[in-house]
Amino acid sequence: MRALLILSFLGCALAQNKTFSWDGQEQPSKNDTSENVCQTDAASCGCCLMQEQMKRMEMFFNMSLHELQSGLEKAHGILNNIRASRSAFSVALTDAPLCVGPYRSDSVVKYGSVFINLGDGYSSNTGAFVAPRSGVYNLALTVYSDAGAPGARLAACARLRVNGRTLATLNENNLQDQEDSVSAVLAVQLHAGDAVDVLLPTGCFLCDDNSHYNTFTGFLLYTTD
Repeated sequence: MRALLILSFLGCALAQNKTFSWDGQEQPSKNDTSENVCQTDAASCGCCLMQEQMKRMEMFFNMSLHELQSGLEKAHGILNNIRASRSAFSVALTDAPLCVGPYRSDSVVKYGSVFINLGDGYSSNTGAFVAPRSGVYNLALTVYSDAGAPGARLAACARLRVNGRTLATLNENNLQDQEDSVSAVLAVQLHAGDAVDVLLPTGCFLCDDNSHYNTFTGFLLYTTD
């Protein structure tokens, strides 16, 4: 593009009988007696028109390149925002036969088997999921227990909480079933930093093995910040 502009520029200079210094400054021509060569010289007129057309093409190319660069930067920004928004976890109580509870006081359930923890929002040390961004989240909880023998008390119960406040209570406490499960699925709005956990109330107990009957899952549907 620049080479064509230079050739066009030199061609117009020769056609109009003009001279230029090495720094590109026009030097007065001894033979230039016309203020508008284009009116008297068809060759120089065509040359100037070509030069103007080349200038327009260069301007259009630069504008198009700038628009493409701006669009690419916006796309990168959107992609980075999507990557930063990814948050999902799904955990189970254990991979081996295990029962937790009953305890003398309420205790947070710490799920030890992690299926996915995208964004590292869930901690198996605390049993809590901390929302990385404000938004609407889908939360799902399933609790299961086995009384051990017919006629024994079954106490499969738990509370799904946000910052210590109960969102949903799952309760299967009776003498009729040897084993049973309860599930709850919610869509809730969380703020960045909110902690979601599962509380095992006093007297309740959960049993699991590698079949993963007890699961706790959540993921971000969309951000609101």
